[in-house]
Amino acid sequence: MISRFWHKNKIPLLFLSPWLIGVTILAFIPMIASLYLAFTNYNMLQAPTWVGLENFNTMLNSDSRFFQSLKVTFIYVFLGVPLQLIVAFSLATVLNRGVKGLSFFRAIYYVPSILGPSVAIAVLWRQLFGMEGIFNDFVSIFGLEPQSWISDPSTSLYTLIVLLVWQFGSPMVIFLAGLKQIPSDLYEAAAIDGAGPAYMLFKITLPLITPIIFFNLVMQIIGAFQAFTPAYIIGGGTGGTLDSTLFYTLYLYIKAFTQFEMGYASAMAWFLLVIIATFTGLLFLTARKWVHYQD
Repeated sequence: MISRFWHKNKIPLLFLSPWLIGVTILAFIPMIASLYLAFTNYNMLQAPTWVGLENFNTMLNSDSRFFQSLKVTFIYVFLGVPLQLIVAFSLATVLNRGVKGLSFFRAIYYVPSILGPSVAIAVLWRQLFGMEGIFNDFVSIFGLEPQSWISDPSTSLYTLIVLLVWQFGSPMVIFLAGLKQIPSDLYEAAAIDGAGPAYMLFKITLPLITPIIFFNLVMQIIGAFQAFTPAYIIGGGTGGTLDSTLFYTLYLYIKAFTQFEMGYASAMAWFLLVIIATFTGLLFLTARKWVHYQD
């Protein structure tokens, strides 16, 4: 059976072989290795020692920083992603009205999505919201005292959420493509019947664009759960004051490459996979109730 499959598909498999070899060496084998290490005590200097579920037991029962990282990450995801999509959809709606120089604005608005996760932007963001940053010059107009918004544990996380919202370019372009697929006849018919802009938005635009909303929501949630660079650079690699910016991925990095608890970090990585899979699965389960496809 295998020989017959090879004989029938050998040419496509030969063309796919570079990718298959790469994904096996760089992805599949490391995943299997990390799954094994998740059940061991391993510090990269000595051979792994099998400990069973001890890493997961410690994680869920006696690691307060683990729960702090979950709290920070959940706030970041479930506050930042909706705000980002609202901003992206709003700008896409404006650009869809036939703005002159659409290609220029689309390119300009997409730039933050390219630069946002970079180290340079994280450093710039730290300066922007620091004690000598421009943001203090802005709030001083309203009589507020200057402060280091990055260092203050009550505001530091929200500066990172603002950075996430600023990276609206990618979902905006996708929203714009979806808006252009809506037939103009629907809006013309609704206008003839006396429908206003709010009615058209909630009865025509949003129902027809729910597949795009669903796609953007899934992709942005997955990406936000894996955010690392902003928290590492802006928080100084330690999680900030009182662990206020201790993202889950940052704590995983600290466990793996600062404290050399590679087995514990592997367990955290697989737990993150379960979290992402759970929320993605919930979105797919609820999608049938609010996502409307034309067929």
